[in-house]
Formats: sequence, structure tokens, C-alpha cells
Amino acid sequence: MKRLSGWDAVLLYSETPTVHMHTLKLAVIALEDLGGRTFGVEEFRKVIHSRLHKLDPFRYELVDIPLKFHHPMWRENCEVDLDYHIRPYRVESPGGRRELDEAVGKIASTPLDRSRPLWEMYFIEGLADGRIAVLGKIHHALADGVASANLMARGMDLLDAPDDRDSYATDPAPSTTELVRTAFNDHLRQIGRLPGVMRYTARGLRRVRRSSRKLGPELTRPFTPPPSFMNHMVDATRRFATATLSLADVKETGKSLGVTINDMVLAISAGALRGLLQKYDGKADHPLLASVPVSFDFSRDRISGNYFTGVMMVLPVELADPLERVSAVHDAAVSAKETHDLMGPELVSRWSAYFPPAPAEAMFRWLANKDGQNKVLNLPISNVPGPREHGRVGGALVTEIYSVGPLTTGSGLNITVWSYVDQLNVSVLSDGATLADAHELTDAMVEAFVEIRRAAGLSDELTVVEGAMAP
Repeated sequence: MKRLSGWDAVLLYSETPTVHMHTLKLAVIALEDLGGRTFGVEEFRKVIHSRLHKLDPFRYELVDIPLKFHHPMWRENCEVDLDYHIRPYRVESPGGRRELDEAVGKIASTPLDRSRPLWEMYFIEGLADGRIAVLGKIHHALADGVASANLMARGMDLLDAPDDRDSYATDPAPSTTELVRTAFNDHLRQIGRLPGVMRYTARGLRRVRRSSRKLGPELTRPFTPPPSFMNHMVDATRRFATATLSLADVKETGKSLGVTINDMVLAISAGALRGLLQKYDGKADHPLLASVPVSFDFSRDRISGNYFTGVMMVLPVELADPLERVSAVHDAAVSAKETHDLMGPELVSRWSAYFPPAPAEAMFRWLANKDGQNKVLNLPISNVPGPREHGRVGGALVTEIYSVGPLTTGSGLNITVWSYVDQLNVSVLSDGATLADAHELTDAMVEAFVEIRRAAGLSDELTVVEGAMAP
């Protein structure tokens, strides 16, 4: 048994019937290398079963504390019914990118069952060229982007032959007395850690006071996010869309303009959102406010937990010139990093340990049912470095990987970008009220990238990524 961290617990408390807090990890797999060997859902279940000892979070079961006296706990070695957790699915013909994305949206539209380990996998057949896809639906309380990337690497044959197992010991369920006793002891330990948290906060405030930047609301949030078509009461429907860019093209463009890959992702997003704002709101005259997750634990061995903070970033959608947008994004990212370092990257996560469960859940339910302008952010945008080499599952080659985080209260869009070998893979998640077709945003992102390259004097003919699904 182990206690959820405060940050993990907050991601659990923030889930409501319409704000689902699972993340999605999608792997497209080619079967040509299997030499005609059968690889169906039963074979896939055997592969996952043999590696459960390396996929620890898949064996975690959520255990609530009586009267919500403390954050829940994970029962670390529970029974796992792979017939339930790994499910067959077939996409509509002809099985292209759009049909797969539509299937993912439907699967994403239902929450995970908290009475079981908080994950599901879908073995998706019917894709063009005889490929299959595997969709992992994992609760954010289990793992952040870095942990998910490491977890995915463990599930694939990346380097070493798998150390397979065919049986697992399980831990007994805890008693009510044990849960209350450990909760009381953990509360005492948290009280003991409070002076350290206060010292961490005080050091951040001292850095702020010594900084040339004035202490004020703009230090942690540059402005109140403006009303937009994406900010409203989120519904339970999810729409999903993907696009693939050449990582080499993005690196070439960033190098030409003197900016990072992360700057490029944000600038591409800004250009795409500018067009959608003009279409749906009739204007794009005010910058948006994006929350950009930044990890503070990049350990390659970490496969669970959340060690990130959301850095508030100005997204200059009001700028018509694409190169001005790139430059403004770069400056905003530098400023946001300075603020992040001043306040201390772990500030929010450390204080989240002291959030009381019942009031936190009630607050998120109230916010989820409140329509109107989002006072915190317009949307989250993530850029996660994924595996640098091709993986295999059961000997079959993984050709593409996509990932997207959840929608947050009052925000009907999420943009997540994962790199994989030579690909920069874009994923968009929308609710049903924001976009009728989430590909409208992925298409706009490709167009925004072409616009940046053209303005930079580079070829607007994008490199075709071999092995990726056709647009």
C-alpha cells in the first residue's frame, strides 16, 4: 500500500461526470515482420500478462479512506482481469487515420471504473495495410507524461528481451482499521513536513523580491484569459484527431529561426488557434493563456506519479505575421521559465498535499457545472519527448505513437505533441461543443507550420514521414 501524493490526488478529485481525467496513448503497429504468425487480442493479452511485473501501475487499485479522512491509497499488487482491461475493437472501413481517430474519440468519451485498476487497453483491428493499433486509456492520477513514456517503453521490446512471468502474487485488501491508522500517521508526517514546505515557499518569495520583475498577479498569470469559443462548460463527448510532421522539418525550421522545438510547437498552435478564433469568435485580437506542463523529474526509471507543474504561457494569437508569432512565443517561453524558476517548480505540488479531499471534490464538481469564461486558462498545450528508437510489441513494429492529456474544467481543447523516432505527432482532444471535427485544428496546425516555413524562406513541401498513416 502507498498513499497518493497530493498532486496525484488532486488529479483524481478534479474528475467529474463530464471532465474525465484519463490520458490516451495510441500506438500503431505493423504486422509484416511476424511472418504470418497470428497476433490477435489473445496474444496481446499474453504479452501484457508476461510483463505486468514491469508495468507496476497496471496492478494498482484505488482504495478510498473512510470518511475521506486522507488522500486515497494504492493497493499495489491487486488482481488484474485482462479480459476486462484489454478489449477488442474494430474501426470502420476503410480503416484510415480518420476512422481510427473517430474510434479513439468514442472510447475516450467514457470514464474509467474506479472499482478496478485505473486503465484500459483497446486492441484495434480493421486498419488499412493490415495494421493494428493499441490504445491505452490511463488515469492521470497514475502517471504524468514522462512516467507514461517510460511505462510505454517498458511495454515494448525496445532493447532487451522481455523477462516474462506467468504468475503474480497479490496483496490482501487493507482493513478499515489499517486505513484509518495509516491515514492518521501520514497526517502526522505531513504536519512534520509543513515547516519544510513553508521554507521552500519563503525561498521562492525571496527570489521574487530580489528579482527585477515586480511582484504582482502577472508574475504567475500574465493576464486573465479572454473569453473564447473553447471556454465553456465541457460536455462528456470527446472528439480526437491526429497529424504527423517530420521531426527533421521541425528541427530545421527551429534552427533557422533560432528557437527550440517547444517554441515551434507553441508557435504552430498559436497560428492554428488564430484561424479558429477568427472563424468562431470573429476576432483574434487578444493573446490566449496556455498552461504548459513542465516536469521536474525526468528519471527514466519512473513509471508512475505526477511530477510536473503547469507554467502559464502567453500565446500571441493576435499577431498576423508568423515570424513575429515565433519570436513572441520564444520571448514568452523565456519569461515563463524565469517565473517558474523564481517561484520554485514544486510549489504547487508540495502545497497540494494539504488539500482536503471532500472540499476539493466539491469545488471541482461546482466548477465543472459552472458555465462562462474560464478564469484560469484557455487551454493546455503539452510537448513530450517520446522514445527515440522504434519499439516492438510481441515482435511487431510500432510505427507511430500519439498521446493526449485530458480536458480540464472550462476548457474544451487539449493539444499534446509527442515525438517518436523521426516523427512529431500531434494529437488534439475536443469536447462535443467546441469542434464538430477535431481535425479542423490538426489541419490548421499543419497549415500554420507550412506558413512559418514559407515565411522563413524554407520549402513549403513537407517531408513525407515514411511509415506514418496517410493524412
